[in-house]
Amino acid sequence: MTTDELHAAVTRRLAGSRQRYTPSRRALVEALREAGAPITMGELLVRHPRLHQSTAYRNLAVLEQLGVITRLLAPPGAEAHHELAEPFLAHHHHLVCSTCGAMRDCVVPARLERALQAAATAATAGEFHVHTHRLDFLGTCRRCA
Repeated sequence: MTTDELHAAVTRRLAGSRQRYTPSRRALVEALREAGAPITMGELLVRHPRLHQSTAYRNLAVLEQLGVITRLLAPPGAEAHHELAEPFLAHHHHLVCSTCGAMRDCVVPARLERALQAAATAATAGEFHVHTHRLDFLGTCRRCA
C-alpha cells in the first residue's frame, strides 16, 4: 500500500466513525509506518520528538479503537508495542524477546499459513468463524542471548 493509499484508507476508516484525520493522527500513522516494525510509545516519542506525548496517547487510543493501529502485548515488565493494523500491512507474525520485550515482524511460508488457518477452523468445530490469526514466537533476541 502506498503512502497515499494508506492515508486515504485511514481517512475513510475515521470518517466512518465521524472522526477527523487530524495532523496529529496523520503524524502518528506516518511514524508507525516509518518504524517498519512494532514499536513502543517511548521509542516512537524518541524518534519523533515533535509528537506531543499526551496527544499521541489519546490519538493512539482512538486509532486502536477504530482498527487502524494494533496494540501488541509484551512480556511482563516490557512496554506494549504498536503497529499499523493488518488491513494496512501485509499479514505477518512476531518474534518476541522474552528478556527485553523487543518485537520484530516475521513472515512464515504460505503452506504454514494455510495449515494454521485450517487448524484454527478445525479446533472450533464450526462453532466459531475464524477470520484471521496471530502467532508470536517467544525466545531470546541476539542482543540478550
